[in-house]
Amino acid sequence: MIEALKDDKIVHELGGRFKFTSLIQHRIRELMEGARPLVERNGRTDFEVAVQEAVEGKIHYELEEGKEEGAK
Repeated sequence: MIEALKDDKIVHELGGRFKFTSLIQHRIRELMEGARPLVERNGRTDFEVAVQEAVEGKIHYELEEGKEEGAK
C-alpha cells in the first residue's frame, strides 16, 4: 500500500499533494468516527485504509458546492 505512494501518479490524479493530504485526513476522521471502510481492513490502520481507498479510486476530492477552487 505504501509502495503506491512512492509513485506520484495517485497524488497527481487527485490534484496534488495538498488535495491528497486533505482527502486522506478527512477520510481518516470519518473512519475514526465510525464510517465503514470501503476496502477490507485486514488489520490495517485507518491511514492505510484511507490511502488504499484513494489508490483504488473509491474516494475523491470534491469542492463544497458554491466554493471555487483557489478562492479565499
